[in-house]
Amino acid sequence: MAEKSLDQELTQTEQRQSRLKDLIAKGKEQGYLTYAEVNDHLPEEIADPDQVEDIIRMIGDMGISVGEEAPDDDQLLLGENSTATDDSAAEEAAAALASVENDVGRTTDPVRMYMREMGTVELLTREGEIIIAKRIEEGIREVMQAMAYYPGIVESVLATYDRIQLEEGRISDLLAGFLDPDPEDEVAENVGSTEEVNDKDFEDSNSENGNDDSDDEEEGDTGPDPEEVKARFETLRVNLTKAEKVIIKKGRQSKEGNGALSAIGDVFSSLKLTPRLFDELCVEFRSVLDSIRNQEREI
Repeated sequence: MAEKSLDQELTQTEQRQSRLKDLIAKGKEQGYLTYAEVNDHLPEEIADPDQVEDIIRMIGDMGISVGEEAPDDDQLLLGENSTATDDSAAEEAAAALASVENDVGRTTDPVRMYMREMGTVELLTREGEIIIAKRIEEGIREVMQAMAYYPGIVESVLATYDRIQLEEGRISDLLAGFLDPDPEDEVAENVGSTEEVNDKDFEDSNSENGNDDSDDEEEGDTGPDPEEVKARFETLRVNLTKAEKVIIKKGRQSKEGNGALSAIGDVFSSLKLTPRLFDELCVEFRSVLDSIRNQEREI
């Protein structure tokens, strides 16, 4: 099988060289070649514009002019001396031109290398974007679920929420949205709410002078639904209180304790914290894990 495949490959190479040899011979006989003639004689495998450009340049180096149309008689007379027919030279040129196809991956030009690599990568489709978004959100939910088991994390987020409510701050400083299981509906909802906010901003800017106070009010209206945020944080607070009581009675490692902590994680993992707050919690969480690993190594 290997020998047969090798024979077929050699036969194809010989055929390509034969066609290129005929092309060169025709060019030397005429003294010129048109782009149409070059395209007609090139093998189908040679379709890369860079390869075609290299071949045309090599043909030109042999003294054969290549253009859109046939040159006039005066131009042909000027080029006659440089187009003497030589079978051995034609064979060598054909072999050199055929090698251009094999050298397609050997260029050192950074731009060509980049464009060639980009051509081998499929463009990201809408479906691909949705799949990636789902994976990212699933990963964030898993991290949030894990952090819910760490003492102090949930309490810290609840304290931040209470402070925002007390000082009449912006929920958007704490929460960017929700990480519900179906992100497609959430994306559609966010797009709709964004359009509503943009329309409202446009109407307000036409009816008012656009002072700083009105801008602050409009910024305060952006972000997730305050009522939904309130409901989820109250559920989180209730679950946390229940978990504390269960852990005191049954212990953290008990079945009841794990169930109570899991209930906290289910609610906590549905909250999409702002990137700044999420990063701060992750840094704290990692520092504790690193400390535990260091202690384990010492033991």
